[in-house]
Amino acid sequence: MEAMEDDSLDIGDDHNHNYCAGGGGGGGKVRSFLGGRLSEVSAVQAAAPGRGTTRPGGLDSDTGSESSEVSEADSAAPPAAAEAKFTLDSSSKFLLNAMAIEDYRKNHWPNLEKAIDRLLIQNPTDHISVSYAQIYSYVYKCVCQQHSELLYGDLTSKITSHLQQVSTHLQAIPPENFIENFNVALTQYTASLQCIVPVFMYLNKFYIESKLNRDLKDDLMKLFADHVAEKHINTLMPLLIRAHSMPFQVQPSTMASVVKGLYSLRTDWAQQAPALFSGFIPQINPPAVESLLSDYAAHDQKLQMELSMNGFPRGDQSRKRASEDS
Repeated sequence: MEAMEDDSLDIGDDHNHNYCAGGGGGGGKVRSFLGGRLSEVSAVQAAAPGRGTTRPGGLDSDTGSESSEVSEADSAAPPAAAEAKFTLDSSSKFLLNAMAIEDYRKNHWPNLEKAIDRLLIQNPTDHISVSYAQIYSYVYKCVCQQHSELLYGDLTSKITSHLQQVSTHLQAIPPENFIENFNVALTQYTASLQCIVPVFMYLNKFYIESKLNRDLKDDLMKLFADHVAEKHINTLMPLLIRAHSMPFQVQPSTMASVVKGLYSLRTDWAQQAPALFSGFIPQINPPAVESLLSDYAAHDQKLQMELSMNGFPRGDQSRKRASEDS
């Protein structure tokens, strides 16, 4: 643990880098490492006798009772002496709390902010050298020192500011390139969360889940929905509908990524274009009815004609295309 107590965030390449969740074997190492530390915290909490609600590291919660720490002699002290002791204790606690917050503002958060910046600007195929063990260490200290609320507020504010910049960038994109650029923004952000969410596991478990009854990843994806997708949905949806009516105007993989991404952000967006979403999301349309069989057949014929016009022959797809030499 001595190495993890270092208050300098090493952004250089070392043996701790590239442990993103879902990224090969590294994700499993980070999850095992953080899972072990979560077990340590639970053990410390269980071993703390005669205390109120505890937090990581065996620290009392803000609502924990302190009556058990008051001795019989203290309870029998004259009112004036008890009042003086209470004033002294309150002043000491206020001073210690102020010092802890100052340490958070000067040391912990600046290092975390630097790492978050690096993770948010990466491309999906990039491997940024960030010491995930040190990021985790700072998050662990913040939660243990009861700065969970501060940390959650700073984290969401930081990511909100980044997403507002992403939204501003998309405003300058011409319509013919908008779908592709939106897909890049969504894919990049999703990849960043695969690295950010695991190292904030302590914050998620001991504050967001236990006190807010939510999940960190869900909260961060909602930020993208609110500050990016919602701002551009009226521009994006008509472009998607038009591209869907003209196959191969946009790469099918890009169309699938954007439509599925929008549906994962807010399912009610599918109601704006059921025909579009039903092409990528199952069970969007109501069940087929016999009276509409002729309409289904006409739609299939139109699709086959469009495929044929774009170089895809009918019949056995394993054969060469008509334009190729036999």
